[in-house]
Amino acid sequence: MKKLTLNCLSVGDRARVRAVKGESGMHRRFLDLGLIPGTTVFCLGKSPSGDPAAYRIRGAVIAIRARDASAITVQREEMLP
Repeated sequence: MKKLTLNCLSVGDRARVRAVKGESGMHRRFLDLGLIPGTTVFCLGKSPSGDPAAYRIRGAVIAIRARDASAITVQREEMLP
């Protein structure tokens, strides 16, 4: 099973955070933003170049660069019709 990271989500996808990695400073910043295992994340949009992308995290909209988002492992969730 291939590891899915936050930067792999498409616009409109919803996922649940499984693990947060990354260098010490960025790891701490992710935790401060509420990106902890179990948190639901929704991909709202991407810039025209695809980087950064905007995510809704605990009611806030946060832009995260692809290289930073690649440190966050997620599990895609199905959207209800």
